[in-house]
Amino acid sequence: MTITLLIVALLAFYVAWNLGANDVANAMGTSVGSKAITLRQAIIIAGILEFTGAVLFGREVTETLATEVINPTLFAATPQILVTGMFTVLLSCGIWLQIATSRGLPVSSSHAVVGAIAGFSWVALGVGAIDWSSIKSITIGWILTPIISGAIAALFYSQIKRWILDQPNQLVQLREWIPWLSAVLLGVFGVIVLPLLTQPLTNFFQEQTELNIPAHDIPLLTGAAAAVGLTLISWRQLDDVESGEISNSPLPNSVERLFARFQVLSACFVAFAHGSNDVGNAIAPLAAIVYINRTGSVPTNGFNIPLWILILGGAGIVTGLAIWGKKVIATIGENIIFLQPSSGFCAELATAATILIASRLGLPVSTSHALVGGVVGIGLVQNINSIKFQTLQGIAAAWLITVPVSAVLGATIFSIAQMF
Repeated sequence: MTITLLIVALLAFYVAWNLGANDVANAMGTSVGSKAITLRQAIIIAGILEFTGAVLFGREVTETLATEVINPTLFAATPQILVTGMFTVLLSCGIWLQIATSRGLPVSSSHAVVGAIAGFSWVALGVGAIDWSSIKSITIGWILTPIISGAIAALFYSQIKRWILDQPNQLVQLREWIPWLSAVLLGVFGVIVLPLLTQPLTNFFQEQTELNIPAHDIPLLTGAAAAVGLTLISWRQLDDVESGEISNSPLPNSVERLFARFQVLSACFVAFAHGSNDVGNAIAPLAAIVYINRTGSVPTNGFNIPLWILILGGAGIVTGLAIWGKKVIATIGENIIFLQPSSGFCAELATAATILIASRLGLPVSTSHALVGGVVGIGLVQNINSIKFQTLQGIAAAWLITVPVSAVLGATIFSIAQMF
């Protein structure tokens, strides 16, 4: 079994590698496209934050994917079939993500996982084993996500354009808007990231029963303090811009230089949140296989995820991003519309807001879908003729076939694996 586990671990690394090459563009694509940061800087920043998020906070999502995407009790009597199935999921997702990445197409790793699980479940237990409600929810999410994100991005960018970019004195207007931009940035991304970052502090205060501090107060207070700090720092940087102290930038517009700083910060939040969430797509099957190998039974809620599996997933994401991530980053950042920091910032805020709305509604959504929708929404406000529809056609086609292609791959590979 040692050789088998080594092969499965390499497969999980392979999936994480492809996930890093494809999905991390969701965090950094618009920042590179708008020239807020260089490709090399994006890879370094995203690599650090993706790895940190995956190792520190990837355990909970991995447990959920390993025990709730497919009902493990269906395989209680035959755990080895579940091992074969999870092996199939890893190989199917890795193959499809690599195909999509080689063509520079941003696709959803979550949808690929669901498709592969549906495919092998059909072969193993029959069509009744497939959770058709999940497939239906994915379809609804595929349709609604880019529409909602595009609408939010268009609304937000149109307001920034009206009240700041189209004004004769942009710097004066920006100074007045900085507190609101800081509050919106920390408010939207804080809901995603701050509960993760402040969880150890929250646990500490909850253990001190005499303080009786509600769990949600720590992230709220942290976010408020961060918003005030970001406002003060931004005002100071705006003074430097006005005085000419900040001049070594590829962005000639002073307003865009400051927006670039907001955009980079938002990209950092997205990278950290992505690492803590999507790493489970790569390592959940490995975690399930390791558990079955160790105990001889299928995993249930609350089983322990070894630290080395989280490190493996984080390392795979970083490696894939560094070696091949530039392809999808170029598609999102440069090949749909021309982006500036102000428009890229709006696209990322719209993406985060859409994901939050979908989470509240219980819809499984794709960050790729949301970000592409946000970029297109910006294009509609700027000029519809600026949108490169040929690129969008390729992206939409990849979205549409991800679940069925992954399902066919999963069914085929599982059938072949069963022979051995």
